[in-house]
Amino acid sequence: MTEHATVKAALMSQAIETPSWAYGNSGTRFKVFARPGVPRTPQEKLDDAAKVHEFTGAAPTVALHIPWDTVDDYAALAEHARDRGLALGAVNANTFQDDAYRLGSVCHPDPAVRRKALDHLLACVDIMDATGSRDLKLWFADGTNYPGQDDIHERQDRLAEALAAVYERLGDEQRMLLEYKLFEPAFYTTDVPDWGTAYAHCLKLGPKAQVVVDTGHHAPGTNIEFIVATLLREGRLGGFDFNSRFYADDDLMVGAADPFQLFRVMCEVVRGGGLTADVAFMLDQCHNIEEKIPAIIRSVMNVQEATAKALLVDREALAAAQRTGDVLEANAVLMDAYNTDVRPLLAEVREEQGLDGDPMAAYRRSGWATKTAEERIGGRQAGWGA
Repeated sequence: MTEHATVKAALMSQAIETPSWAYGNSGTRFKVFARPGVPRTPQEKLDDAAKVHEFTGAAPTVALHIPWDTVDDYAALAEHARDRGLALGAVNANTFQDDAYRLGSVCHPDPAVRRKALDHLLACVDIMDATGSRDLKLWFADGTNYPGQDDIHERQDRLAEALAAVYERLGDEQRMLLEYKLFEPAFYTTDVPDWGTAYAHCLKLGPKAQVVVDTGHHAPGTNIEFIVATLLREGRLGGFDFNSRFYADDDLMVGAADPFQLFRVMCEVVRGGGLTADVAFMLDQCHNIEEKIPAIIRSVMNVQEATAKALLVDREALAAAQRTGDVLEANAVLMDAYNTDVRPLLAEVREEQGLDGDPMAAYRRSGWATKTAEERIGGRQAGWGA
């Protein structure tokens, strides 16, 4: 197989999971702006997700968020997804939107609150059993606002105890993906603030516990690609939550803030074998002012473009320059790949898959936005208020 064909084959096999919550009304903590045609049910979210996959060919799974996607029959929801050419992906637990969690969930000082949170996590594994989902994704808003508010050491003990109970409940083919975030909503300490904390907990649990790298969850200037390379080297990179942030929050479209950073991250993914390993490429974005489906299509395309550029790096030339200490040449090899316009290549890949070379234009022509705006009248739109 030629190098060009190898690159195309890798791009054709790439799968990017989209988040159900990105199809609903979402946004900042200050205001959520509703739009016509927004889904009212988990089934309608899947209908929209099917359009993303239809036009990109690269988004075959959809992550659920519980309780936002609660239904009476999860097996039927999985069947609804299959009927639309999709599968249900990661199940995301929610331990941050209940009044009981004001002081934390699994790290709360009250055992009754910790039990409530743990029961929810275990119920999410039950949902995975029904949907056939592989991954349970955990992000905890737990933390403290003031020095002395709670015992930092004990909070880590409580976290470890809960994670161990969930880990024990997982099936043989299921995984726990532990996400970290530098801060927010806690102002003083966050209980899982960085990749090292997440990695330490996962290491003690066992191989079914993996770390999630959310590309928006880092301090300015953090070398995310180093984290990715290290976790890949250790066999502990379970997945990504792809998004962007400019200041202190996240959830903008991936690649919006720093496409060069996304390229550098994907270079380490390619180098570390992440494209062929069990690394879940997931989006985690919330759209406040932009249209939902086009924004998700754009993010999928941004990940594809960064991946294509990373695959085009001349690895032999790069290795030769690195061996001889040719700093400028090594950098130039990377920059040559980054500066390549890969849009024609990706258009060619899509056309060989029987798709339109321009997913955004194809979606606009489909009339789906007009159709859903006319049909989704009444009921309560999915999302959360602010």
